[in-house]
Amino acid sequence: MEKRVIESYDIANSNETLHLAQDLAKFIKENRLFHNIQGKAYVNVEGWQYAGARLGILPIIEKLDRIDSGDGEYKYQAEVKLLNLRNQQVIGSGFAICSNKEFGKKSYQEFAIASMAQTRAIGKAYRNILAWIIRAAGYEPTPAEEMDYMIKDDGAEPAVKNPKAAEAPKKSKPAAEKKEETPKEPAASEAAEVQGEPASVKQKTELLMLLNNKAITNEEKNKMLENINSLDSERIEKAILKIRKVINERKERKQEAA
Repeated sequence: MEKRVIESYDIANSNETLHLAQDLAKFIKENRLFHNIQGKAYVNVEGWQYAGARLGILPIIEKLDRIDSGDGEYKYQAEVKLLNLRNQQVIGSGFAICSNKEFGKKSYQEFAIASMAQTRAIGKAYRNILAWIIRAAGYEPTPAEEMDYMIKDDGAEPAVKNPKAAEAPKKSKPAAEKKEETPKEPAASEAAEVQGEPASVKQKTELLMLLNNKAITNEEKNKMLENINSLDSERIEKAILKIRKVINERKERKQEAA
């Protein structure tokens, strides 16, 4: 019997990660594996599972416990661990809770609540290790199932109005506030909205790789990640050049001090 060869990626290889981000962007878009919530795209758990599958990472349901609280409430907590099929090691985990007391879930049967707890836990576990790849693919790093209370709202009549309302503060607040922040992130301070050609997946991945450098602090990295999907092609190139310069300068200072 002929063996089926399945292409997989190595999360530690930057070139392979770039290809995965490009593949993800195409797959998620073509299969509509995301929800648009207030102008932002959040990937469904199926999209996160696809990313994990391409990396050889399998979710394992470790626990599913019912939490007794009375008053006719169905409440479940699920715990998931991520198994790397290459070496059989656990490389991540996540847990989540779901209750029929949540908005929009009053009519859910008990099995559906238990199932949603597991689904959320799977998304959370993958989010803990793959969020930056989802960012590089152009989507928000929070699983859509964690935002389902807002998905219900978007299905209502004001669905067209919500994205515009959500964009309003972005044009005034972030631009004004971030100008006073560290000069290490000029692109992020100007990124109220994409004005030119959108940044490519390749550019986002390159920026993310630089942000993972030890010379960049967690605070600097987090500030840039907040705005990475708002950067256009020109601004992200400026950010890449600036961060490279900062990394080199800090390395030189460290060598001189030694």
